Amino acid sequence: MKIVNKIIVLFIAFIVNINFALSEEKWDMALAYGASNFHSANAAEFAKNVSSKSGGKLTIVTHPGGSLYKGGEIFRAVRTGQAQIGERFMSALGKEDPLLEIDSQPFLATSYGDAMKLYQASKPEIIKGLDAKGLVFLYAVPWPAQGLYSKKAIDSKQDLKGLKFRAYNSSLIRLAELTGMAPTKIEAAEISQAFSTGAVESMITSPTTGKNSKIWENGVKYFYDIAAWFPKNMIIVNKDAWNKLDKATQDMVMKQATLAERKGWQLSKQGNVSDKKALADAGMVVGKVNSSLQSHFEKVGKTMATEWSEKAGSRGAAVLSAYK
Repeated sequence: MKIVNKIIVLFIAFIVNINFALSEEKWDMALAYGASNFHSANAAEFAKNVSSKSGGKLTIVTHPGGSLYKGGEIFRAVRTGQAQIGERFMSALGKEDPLLEIDSQPFLATSYGDAMKLYQASKPEIIKGLDAKGLVFLYAVPWPAQGLYSKKAIDSKQDLKGLKFRAYNSSLIRLAELTGMAPTKIEAAEISQAFSTGAVESMITSPTTGKNSKIWENGVKYFYDIAAWFPKNMIIVNKDAWNKLDKATQDMVMKQATLAERKGWQLSKQGNVSDKKALADAGMVVGKVNSSLQSHFEKVGKTMATEWSEKAGSRGAAVLSAYK
């Protein structure tokens, strides 16, 4: 009888362990940028907090630096379930949904206050668009204000003509076309090589990207603080993976996402100051473009905003109306 009871106890324990194992979910989080980048560091803290607060129901393992999937592959990987969760630069996905490009329209939002206002105006439609593609939106964090890098001084719009220019989305390709620059598509991980080989000689991106890539080591001497826009990275989850979580775990993940977003915006603001200082400390010339060139860029921005609004249709018009 004792043997039978022991067998029953062991069987029950076995069943309990199986059920517990089946209730555990492991998510692989694909990150495009290196572990030291503030986006990746913030995502790693988010993953750690979720894992520790889930009661064993969910573990998120981060894979920075494109080690799981490269930046351009992450959206598709999450959408198809190859990765359960990932981070992607939003405006690189304009072909998926024009609204994802709204934060990269030149001079539409040129301060953190305006960037947040634009985000709040566009967020509901962005969430709807992603939901239709089988994705759950968690949070988004902006890069510091985008500035103009160049190997040579730029003093007039004539200096832009023929300049080999790094482009990472359709907005930048269009900006290059309107200013006479020659665009080449280069992902963030390829920036240093592109400048060192002469494939590009200028770009518009954040002071953080320039600092992280030590861009001054590749002959780039100038950073012009034009505050063109505040593009964002977003964290998305495959909807099938999301639906495997119980309601309490989903709520906890969303709460941690809200906290990660708040901290991410703070880190971005800090980097907007400290990273420009790092560029200057490395010997780069950090300053503004002259008023004539700034006006030229802003005029191009208005043209692009009109074109984007036509492409985005009624959804885009509604967002712009809510923003203004």
